[in-house]
Amino acid sequence: QVQLVESGGGLVQAGGSLRLSCAASGRTFSSYAMGWFRQAPGKEREFVTAISWDSNITYYSGSVKGRFTISRDNAKNTVALQMNSLKPEDTAVYYCAGAPWMGRNSDDYHYWGQGTQVTVSS
Repeated sequence: QVQLVESGGGLVQAGGSLRLSCAASGRTFSSYAMGWFRQAPGKEREFVTAISWDSNITYYSGSVKGRFTISRDNAKNTVALQMNSLKPEDTAVYYCAGAPWMGRNSDDYHYWGQGTQVTVSS
């Protein structure tokens, strides 16, 4: 069992940066791939990025590649999402999620946080 709690969301101007954190509880965290998804109002949840259990593999969606960076610290049971050069279209609720394998599909992820709001003003 893994429980996830996100933090770090907020309001930022376009071009600014935010760093999201996800704190995980549970002894199996280090064996899980971790991902971030987001959901904007009226839209479906979409994949943002994922990282393998050992940080050796990362995936990014085309819309955030080069601007966002995912990282993890297995010793601290945390996953971070550094978001730079933010755009108004990045506005969404961001969710941290855990999966037994790397994937871009939300169905692959077994554990989810409650989400944190990110709002980017123009």
